[in-house]
Parts: sequence; structure tokens; C-alpha cells
Amino acid sequence: MTTETVHRAGAAGNADGVGTWAVLLPAERYEAERLVHHDTLELTGLTDVARPALGDQVAVLVDAPPRLVALGRVTAPGRRHREDPDDPQSPVEPGTLVVAYTRRAFDEPVPADLLTLDGPVTAVEPAAFRALADQLGPPPARRTWLVSLDLPIEAGTPAEAVRLFWSYVQELGPRELPAFVSPAGDELAMQAFVLGEQANQDPEEDD
Repeated sequence: MTTETVHRAGAAGNADGVGTWAVLLPAERYEAERLVHHDTLELTGLTDVARPALGDQVAVLVDAPPRLVALGRVTAPGRRHREDPDDPQSPVEPGTLVVAYTRRAFDEPVPADLLTLDGPVTAVEPAAFRALADQLGPPPARRTWLVSLDLPIEAGTPAEAVRLFWSYVQELGPRELPAFVSPAGDELAMQAFVLGEQANQDPEEDD
């Protein structure tokens, strides 16, 4: 890829009318997207910027340095009823951009140094978009994983222990609790993850 293939553009669109855009993900939202699976990305407060149309293709980027972390298409917001902006049932704010993920690369982002962003939303030329997306390569093959979370709980009954377990999970979440994952049928390959990163849980290996 050369500097001629990835660059800024004031307006962009394919021959079929589908626009191509880049959106910049705030650092704290990037962390949240890495920790918990979401089908869509919602960005708010975009009332004063150029907006992609329904069906437009979107490259999701993070900054410092610029990296491509996902691809998606603009979709219509769903109907909401709650108030928490991180809850998928929360009300849609004015200026909300909803992107349905079509490909994720949060664990292995690719460089996007040659793409110049004007702000949270930038139109890009279709050729530039394709050149950037092609860096992702084919998606990894899907397989079955065993994921577990073990917590020692002191309680008077099994039912109380389960209630306490879910309370701890909701309170501490993936930022503090280690989750253990291994390929199905290969439990010896188990790894612990905290904050979306592999974490060593053997204190003897730290010495």
C-alpha cells in the first residue's frame, strides 16, 4: 500500500452509491469493546459533523498510533427504553451513529498511519477504504473454546452462593476478574485473561 492509495477525502462513495468512512473510537470505548462482545458500535454527540448514510461502509479506528480495529456498516438505531448509555436497551440520543460490525480486529489491529482523520468521522475514498480493509486478511477460523470463571464463595446455601457469585461478577467484571479459556479438548492449554489481555496467574513464575 502506498501513500497514493490511502488519503483523506472530502466526500467518498462507490459507483453503487455506498459511502466509505472512517470513525475514530475514543480510548475508553475501545477498551470497552475489547472487554465485552457487542454486535453494534454506537457513537453519540455527532450532530455537528458529516454523517454516513444507512448502508455506508465504516472503518473503525483508534488513535496514537492510528490502527484499524473493525469494519462495519451503518444501521438504523433500535428502539430503547433505559437510561444507561452502555446498555443496549438505553434510549438513543440525538446524533447517534450506529455501526453493525462485519469484521473485528480488536486483538490484532493493523496500522492505519497513512489515513488522515479530520475528526471523529471522516469520509475516505473507496480505494483507500479497500486498501485499508485488505490489510486485515481473511477472518480466523472459528472453533469451540471453553471459558470459565472460578470464585470461592462463602454462603449458607447453594442458591445464596450463586446469587453472591453473580453479584461479584457484575461488580468486578472483566477488569478485575480473571477468565480462563482453553480450546475444547485441550484443557492443558488454558490461559487466563484480565482486561482482554493474557495474564499470568502463577505467582511462582513472577519470582
